[in-house]
Amino acid sequence: MTPPRTTDVTVVVMSRDRRDDLLATLPRHEAPVVLVDNASSDGTADAVEAQLPGVTVVPLQENVGSYARTIGVECAGTEFVAFADDDSWWAPGDLARAVGIMRAHPRLAVLNARILVGPEERLDPVCAEMAASPLGTPPDLPGPALLGFVACAVLVRTAAFSAVGGFDRIVRFPGEEERLALDLAAAGWGMAYVDEVTVHHHPSPRRAAPEQRRAAIWRSRVLTALMRRSVPQVAGVVLAALRTGAPERRGLLHALPDVPAALRVRRPVPAGVQEQLRLLAGSAP
Repeated sequence: MTPPRTTDVTVVVMSRDRRDDLLATLPRHEAPVVLVDNASSDGTADAVEAQLPGVTVVPLQENVGSYARTIGVECAGTEFVAFADDDSWWAPGDLARAVGIMRAHPRLAVLNARILVGPEERLDPVCAEMAASPLGTPPDLPGPALLGFVACAVLVRTAAFSAVGGFDRIVRFPGEEERLALDLAAAGWGMAYVDEVTVHHHPSPRRAAPEQRRAAIWRSRVLTALMRRSVPQVAGVVLAALRTGAPERRGLLHALPDVPAALRVRRPVPAGVQEQLRLLAGSAP
C-alpha cells in the first residue's frame, strides 16, 4: 500500500527514560514522527536527535504525562495523528490503510487498531472486548463502537481531538483515555475498533511495578469521575477504591491534590453517553 502523504498524518510518541526502546521503534514508523520527551534523565532527546535526525524532538523540562501527546498534536499540524508508545508501532502499510478508513467515515474520531503483543504476536485481550462491544456497529462507523480506546494503538482526527481539548494536565497517565473518550462521545464523535489494521506492541522491560500502575490508574479513574460522571457514579468509584485494595486506596489519596482542578472543569456527560456507560457496565464481567 502507498505510504500516507506527509500532509495526511504524523506519528506522535511520548516517552520518558526509554532511549533504547525509542531508537529501535521510531525508525519503523511510515510517517513523520514527533517525539515529545517527558523530561528524561537518560539522554533520550540528544540520542534521538543525533541518531534519527528525521524525527522532530520536543524536549520538556517537566513530566506532564499524557498532556505531552497534546503538545505533539499541536506540533504535528496534520489532518490525522497516529499515537504510538515508545514500545509500539503500526504494521507496514496499515497506517495508510487506517487513514483511508478515516476519510471514508467522517464521524469517526478515533480508530483503535488490533494490537499484537510481543514477538509471538499474541492478540491483546482488550481487543476481544472491543470486538464484542455491546454498543454494536453503527452504519456510519467501520467497526464496533467504543467508549474508550488504547492510546498506543489509535489514529485520531485532529479536528475532533483538538475540539475537546485533547489529553489534559489533570489526569496525566495512565488511564488518560477515559476522559477524552467521554468528551468525544458527548460531542457526537464516533470511536471504533477496526480489526483489519494492526499495531505491534512489545512491552518495554522498563515499566512501573504492577501495584504502582494500579494506583496510578485509580488516581486517573477518580479524577475522571469527578470531571465527567454523575454524583452517584463518583461515590461508586470512591467506594470501589476504598474497598478493592491498598494500591486502589493509594490512587485515591494521590488524586486528592488535583481534586480542586478536576472540579473546576466538571461537566457531567449527557444522558445519551450515560446510557452507553450503563450498557458497558452491564456487560462487564
